Amino acid sequence: MNAESADDRYAGALVALARDGRLRSLRPRQGIDFVSNDYLALAESPRLRKAVIAAIESGTPIGAGGSRLLRGNCAEHEQLEAEAANFFGAESALYFGAGYSANFAALSTLPQRGDLIVMDELSHASMREGAKASRAEIVETPHNDSDAVADAIRAWRAKGGKGRPWIAVESIYSMDGDTAPLAELMQIADRDDGFLYIDEAHATGVFGPDGRGLSAVYEGRANVVAVHTCGKALGSSGALVMTTKLLRDFLVNRSRPFIFATAPSPLMAVAVGEALRILRDEPERRHRLHDLIAFASDKIRARGWTPSGSQIIPYIVGHNEHTMTLAAALQRRGFDIRGIRPPTVPAGTARLRISLTLNVTSGDVESMLAALNEEAQTLTA
Repeated sequence: MNAESADDRYAGALVALARDGRLRSLRPRQGIDFVSNDYLALAESPRLRKAVIAAIESGTPIGAGGSRLLRGNCAEHEQLEAEAANFFGAESALYFGAGYSANFAALSTLPQRGDLIVMDELSHASMREGAKASRAEIVETPHNDSDAVADAIRAWRAKGGKGRPWIAVESIYSMDGDTAPLAELMQIADRDDGFLYIDEAHATGVFGPDGRGLSAVYEGRANVVAVHTCGKALGSSGALVMTTKLLRDFLVNRSRPFIFATAPSPLMAVAVGEALRILRDEPERRHRLHDLIAFASDKIRARGWTPSGSQIIPYIVGHNEHTMTLAAALQRRGFDIRGIRPPTVPAGTARLRISLTLNVTSGDVESMLAALNEEAQTLTA
């Protein structure tokens, strides 16, 4: 195969994506923020900035310089993990450079050969890819169907399954904004000698006491693993896997994404630690966001739509090109809203994913919803 024909393969794939309305491109930030996950507006927080500046001035290195198993293990990493374990109520914590890495690492490493991973069909790509890379058997269940989870474990046991089941869910689903039935799933995990694995990416900082997430009541149990992403409501980057000391040690020794990756910047560890302190010190941020969610929910109901109950508002369009047309119309009106298409969401459910953050006001929300209503009517006229 010559170079020209090899290039044709890539060009052809991009043409096919464009034909299907799924071609992606990078766009600059512009307009009122209805797309980011900066829920508490901490990404540009003066307090975080001051903490990082102070760390630089005191000699904290910008880069770790290597894997944490080599020279990359800095005091800032260990301090953050100790603070996070105390904050979230877990026995131990391990800091990763990204939420994707954390989910992939944990689910590819902790479930063992002979175990079963029962995964919600709407679980994040990082969880799905991690599960695929594991040695465990995988079964996918309908969204938020606890009975289906119990049935899957029962069927696996009936076929001779001898290991332990892992129930893997998001506490708040990133594209639908709805919540997992954690209480029911915890009962199933306890009854069937299983683990409950909870991705708290969109609940951390927003829900639970002090913003500890929806898993707060369960953390500290030996059969619960929770992942708290730091690049969303915490305004920084990375992710914390909260678990027992035993499983943390197992990840340090067996997780390839941890062993072979350069450690996260120590400055980001400082920023995350400060963000956790902000959650404790400034509960008004969370209260203001909940007020904004309630305001938006009331306005959405008044228009005959169904609110999600969280800061994530999906507006289902269905058709890929129509979704992008609607998003572009709203962007022209000054609202930064993006279209989400398959494979990020199931086929036929292309949507606008509208995100509520403290970067907007109730007036912004009202104006955005009015513009959305007008542009949607124009699109279907």
